[in-house]
Amino acid sequence: MTTEKIDGVSVTTQASVYFDGKCVSHGITFPDGTKKSVGVVLPSALTFNTGAPEIMECVAGRCEYRLDGSDTWLTSTPGEQFSIPGNSKFDIRVTDAYHYICHFG
Repeated sequence: MTTEKIDGVSVTTQASVYFDGKCVSHGITFPDGTKKSVGVVLPSALTFNTGAPEIMECVAGRCEYRLDGSDTWLTSTPGEQFSIPGNSKFDIRVTDAYHYICHFG
């Protein structure tokens, strides 16, 4: 099921802008202190590094991704998610806007 709305959170209004504007996100914090980000990746091919483990949830659009150490490209579409280990990286290819929620930890 695709997440369409997140209630009861605090939103960081200043966007985090990466890769010359090809990825833009806003941080959200839940009452229990849990942090996530919501954002969009515009058409591009990018490599992201992770500190903490992440789960990328697709809420609109689609992407192809390749985890560090793999030669296989996989697809993520609305309602799907993929996990990235901490202290790792992944490649992402986007042809149309990919809207996501990044779940940390």
